[in-house]
Amino acid sequence: MHNSAPIISFPCDYRLKVIGVAGNEFESCVIPILSKYIPNLKEGAIAYNKSRSDKYVALTISFNADSKEQLDQLYRELTTQSQVLMAL
Repeated sequence: MHNSAPIISFPCDYRLKVIGVAGNEFESCVIPILSKYIPNLKEGAIAYNKSRSDKYVALTISFNADSKEQLDQLYRELTTQSQVLMAL
């Protein structure tokens, strides 16, 4: 049986995690993409967590998602970047 009910109701609070190699190149790649798709991104909405070895960094972004299309476009653009290892 196929259920066509949406999994997420929009707008909603959403948390996105983006992982990459630590350094300015990663952040300078990711931040403009976030700003493009999340124009109402609030100060303090991005949490930075480095790995034990300081080689990798995970950005956790808390924001209000407006639509599935917004999330799809955001994930699509993030995952095309060579600096981004993973977007969850």
